[in-house]
Formats: sequence, C-alpha cells, structure tokens
Amino acid sequence: MSSEDLEKYESEAELALYREYRDVVGLFSHVVETERRFYLCNSVDVKVRSDGGEVFFDVTMHDAWVWDIYRPARFAKTVRVVTFKDVNVEELAKSELELPKGDF
Repeated sequence: MSSEDLEKYESEAELALYREYRDVVGLFSHVVETERRFYLCNSVDVKVRSDGGEVFFDVTMHDAWVWDIYRPARFAKTVRVVTFKDVNVEELAKSELELPKGDF
C-alpha cells in the first residue's frame, strides 16, 4: 500500500466518522474531552482522586459514543477513563446540537 493510498483511506475514514458524528450528536446531552479522546454521552460523573500526593480524574460515562477512527464499534454502554490530564465536560444545549444538513 502506498503512502497516497494510506492517506486516501484515512481521509475517507475521517469523513465517514464526521458523518456518523453528525448523525448521532442529537442523541446525546454531554460532550467530554480528555487528552486522548472525544466522547458524546448522556450521563457523566467526574471524581477527583488523590493517591500519594498525585491527583487524577476518574470519569465514568453512560450511553457513550467515542470519536475514534480506528474503533470498529463506537457506541459503548459504559466508559471509564482514569487520567492525570485535564478533562472538559460540557452539557449541550439543544440549539447547539443542530449541524448543517449539507453532505460533506
């Protein structure tokens, strides 16, 4: 496989992922961003934990969709993330969920 073929494959996969996101975003009420992933979910619980002076975040999400181009199944009933990095959680207003209807 040439590098051009690989780039084309990745571009097509990214476009398919965006289209899937556009189709499912209206099903969710929260956006969660971690260092490694972007999630849509309907329930999120963030707990700040400490162990030996180190502070970390224990994030649990229910009814989640994972933005990950290499994941064969992006829907998950429960997701748990433990991270030492920042976690951003936003509740989406319904007006924010409307995306352009055009095909990209």
